[in-house]
Amino acid sequence: MNKITCTSERTYTASDRNLLFEAAEYQNSESNALLKWKTSLDNQSQASLSSWTSSTSFCMWQGIVCDEYKSVSTINVTNLGLRGNVPNDIGELRSLKYLLFGSNRFYGSIPSTIGMLTNLVELDLSQNSLSGTIPSIQNLRKLEKLWLSNNSLYGPIPWELGKLHALTTIKLLNNNLSGPIPLSIGNLVNLTILELSNNSLYGSIPPILGNLTKLVYLSMAKNRLCGSIPISIGNLINLKGLSISENDISGAIPSTIGNLTKLNFLLLYMNNLNGRLPPEMNNLTNFQSLQLSDNGFTGPLPQQICLGGSLRKLTAENNYFTGTVPRSLKNCSSLVRLKLEQNLLSGNISDDFGVYPKLDYIDLSSNNFYGHISPSWANCPSLTSLRIANNKLSGVIPAELGQALKLNVLNLSSNHLTGIIPRELSNLTSLFGLSLSNNELSGNIPIEIGSLLSLQSLELAANNLGGLIPKQVGALLKLFHLNLSKNEFMGNIPLEFGKLQHLQDLDLSRNLLNGPIPPTLGKLQMLEKLNLAHNSLSSTIPSDFKDMFSLTHIDISNNQLKGPIPNSQAFLKAPIDAFKNNKGLCGNVSGFVACSEMSHNPHSQKKKHVLILALSILGALMLILIMVGVSLHIHCQRAATKPEKQATEEQIQNLFSIWNYNGHIVYENIIEATEDFDDKYLLGEGGSGAVYKATLHTGQVVAVKKLHATTLNGEIHNLKAFKSEVEALTKIIHRNIVKLYGFCSHPRIWFLVYEFLEGGSLDKVLNNDTQAVMFDWNRRVNVVKGVANALYHLHHGCSPPIVHRDISSKNVILDLEYEAHVSDFGTAKILNPDSQNFTLFAGTYGYAAPVMGRHPGDLISSLFSSSTTSRASSLLLKDVLDRRLPHPVMPIVKEVILIAKVTFACLSQSPLSRPSMEHVYGEFVMPRSPIVDSFPIVTLGELIYN
Repeated sequence: MNKITCTSERTYTASDRNLLFEAAEYQNSESNALLKWKTSLDNQSQASLSSWTSSTSFCMWQGIVCDEYKSVSTINVTNLGLRGNVPNDIGELRSLKYLLFGSNRFYGSIPSTIGMLTNLVELDLSQNSLSGTIPSIQNLRKLEKLWLSNNSLYGPIPWELGKLHALTTIKLLNNNLSGPIPLSIGNLVNLTILELSNNSLYGSIPPILGNLTKLVYLSMAKNRLCGSIPISIGNLINLKGLSISENDISGAIPSTIGNLTKLNFLLLYMNNLNGRLPPEMNNLTNFQSLQLSDNGFTGPLPQQICLGGSLRKLTAENNYFTGTVPRSLKNCSSLVRLKLEQNLLSGNISDDFGVYPKLDYIDLSSNNFYGHISPSWANCPSLTSLRIANNKLSGVIPAELGQALKLNVLNLSSNHLTGIIPRELSNLTSLFGLSLSNNELSGNIPIEIGSLLSLQSLELAANNLGGLIPKQVGALLKLFHLNLSKNEFMGNIPLEFGKLQHLQDLDLSRNLLNGPIPPTLGKLQMLEKLNLAHNSLSSTIPSDFKDMFSLTHIDISNNQLKGPIPNSQAFLKAPIDAFKNNKGLCGNVSGFVACSEMSHNPHSQKKKHVLILALSILGALMLILIMVGVSLHIHCQRAATKPEKQATEEQIQNLFSIWNYNGHIVYENIIEATEDFDDKYLLGEGGSGAVYKATLHTGQVVAVKKLHATTLNGEIHNLKAFKSEVEALTKIIHRNIVKLYGFCSHPRIWFLVYEFLEGGSLDKVLNNDTQAVMFDWNRRVNVVKGVANALYHLHHGCSPPIVHRDISSKNVILDLEYEAHVSDFGTAKILNPDSQNFTLFAGTYGYAAPVMGRHPGDLISSLFSSSTTSRASSLLLKDVLDRRLPHPVMPIVKEVILIAKVTFACLSQSPLSRPSMEHVYGEFVMPRSPIVDSFPIVTLGELIYN
């Protein structure tokens, strides 16, 4: 018997048929809404959605996912380059869980209908161009991830956000949101990521954020937040990344931060944080990046900072950190970037650093590091930038640095480096910045420098470099900045400089260059600044200079140039000081004769030249006759004197000498230029002599100090020793020391020849009420720093050391930029414990500590712990503090108070308690913490009158 299987057929009721119809209608409405939205996009966007057609089920379209009921549950069009609006009809997709529109070009506002998507789990509208405010989304109770970053949204963060307890991620960074951080966010206890950076949020960091104990990343950087870091931050024990940089946060870091032992990233830079780092930070050994720069932190850095061996980036620049670098840094092989510049760190740089295979960038500039530069830096194969400027490094530049082949920047400026520039540096073919200025380097520029074809900036200023400037510098075609000033380069300016077509700034001032200015410089069409001052350049200014339209600043003063000044804006608008002390310039510049007047009649000019030549020859013959007569007269007088006096006078008579010059010619020039020291050339008078202005026949202007007879009788007992001392002083080259050219002697006159500076003495400026008021606080502070720099060089940069012994405002000469130059070395003595000069004292009354005359040993120790000059400097400091000026304001008031602090230290009764010039120099050149509150009972008035 066959088995019969029976089935029953379902009978649909009218209600069922209505539900099916509604479902089909709903699906059709979803399809229509999506197609409608597609047509609103631009053509290219529509092409990206080519699968979206009515002939295909929408569940098969690109980026669309349907649920089991054939309703849209996901729209993912991330990074398709779509351009248009977020559709208002989006609210019709009631089954939508994932709306992912990130990384497109959507614009306009976020439609409020998004608040109807109550099933939404993830909303990503990031990286678009959306604007307007964040709409109400308080009904999205299932929302776990909210990405609205990288748009142009504005207005407050909705308070209702705190009701969405399912949220684990909020990313609102890179918008224009404003207002305070809502306290309601503290209710979102499931949050692991909260990113609010780069908005305009203000107010304090809510302590209630300490409730978010599941947070892994918290970022509030680049806002306008203020107040302190809340103690409750220590509750976030799962935190791996914390960034509150670039705000206005103040106060100290709370000790509770030591609880965040999982922390990999701590970014606090560019705030107003201060105080010492809490010792508890030594608990944080898993740092990958610690950024503390641009705050007011003091004290030491955490010693265990790289104990976990994962530190890649440490930036702590522009603070007041003291002590040595953390011990754990020496073997921190993971280190990639280290920035410690502009602090008060110290230590032997040779011992504190190791070899770093991954190190890319290091800057230790403007600290107190000492020691030699280690050749081991060459063993850092990834190193691109090595900057150790403005420290106390000594010794030579190691040739091994030429093996650091990836170096882009090498900056060792403002140290005490000696020796030559190693030719091995020419191997650094990737170098685009080389700065060795403000050291004590000597020798020539190696010709191999022409191999550095990537070089854009070359700074060798203020050294003792000499010889010819190699023409190979002209091969550095990418140079835009070249500064060789304040050296001893001689010879001609290389013609090859005309090839440096990208050069914008050329400074060759204060050298011994001669010959004409090469016409090829006129080809430098991008040149903006040209300084050739204080050389011996001759002939005319090249006519091509008139076509240098980019030139804005020019200084050719103190040369031997003649002829027309070019008719270009840079020359016509330049101050007259930019042309002073030349031989015969003319042109349309104010203060100069028009060239047409000088060359109006060529025949008369020719006759004039012949006449001048004839008169010159006749004058020379007369001068010879006069000299013969004078010699005979002196010979007759000498025969009538005692034998011992005759021997002395013969010794003096033969000492016509300015070293490196013809002594007779210079002597006669100076006598002629000053009309035998007529008072109309008198610049000033001091304890040891009178100073005159002399313009030599070459056009060079010098200052001549004629020594008083009392100085000659009381000081100069041994001519040979005196000559040796002056020879040594002529070798001093420093930007804050007036150059001493040499010395002339005659039985009736002895004088010293100095560089001439237009600004006059500090004493004259201070005693002129009008000039004193113009001599503002900034200029005064710079003068004090300049004097400290000069004395530091004399005490600690010269071997043997030199003590000036007569520092006063009369002996500080200013240039036209009010830069200070210490002068008058006629009474200076070179310190040598075995010399008879060791205990000699002269100069302005009261400036030499009496104990030093009786105890020569104190004078040696004064170089390191106290000094006569230190006390003299303090009197100079007191001169500079002046009640005629308005009260200094921030930030210069900090500098003025620092000067006051140093002044009191220099006025100590005990020489052993006075600071050395090394310490004074360090105080002035290094950044310091604000010390205004350190003097609650001291006023500038009290300082001036007590």
